[in-house]
Amino acid sequence: MATHITDECINCGACEPECPNEAISEGDDKYVIDPNLCTECVGFHDYEACQAVCPVECCLPDPGRREDEDALYDRAQKIHPDKSWPSIADLPPGQSRFRKSK
Repeated sequence: MATHITDECINCGACEPECPNEAISEGDDKYVIDPNLCTECVGFHDYEACQAVCPVECCLPDPGRREDEDALYDRAQKIHPDKSWPSIADLPPGQSRFRKSK
C-alpha cells in the first residue's frame, strides 16, 4: 500500500528529501505523497524512510491502497530504469520491509 501523509502533518519538510522516488511534495497545507511513485521504499530500505524521519508520525500506510511487495518492486524498477535491480527472489532483506522476518 502506498504511504500517505495525514492531516497531522506540521509541514516541516523532513520527509521530502528522504524519498528515493521523489514521491513527496509540498501541498497547500501539508506535504503529500504521489501514490503512483510511492514504493514504500521497497528496493531501497527495509523501512519507509519518510516514516523514520517524521517528527509527528503522520506518514502512514494508506489502507485504501493495499499493495504487495511484487507490485511495489515492479513500480520501483519502472521509476528507476537506469538502476541495476536484482530479481525479486534475490532482493536482500535490507531492501524490503516484507523480508525483515525472512
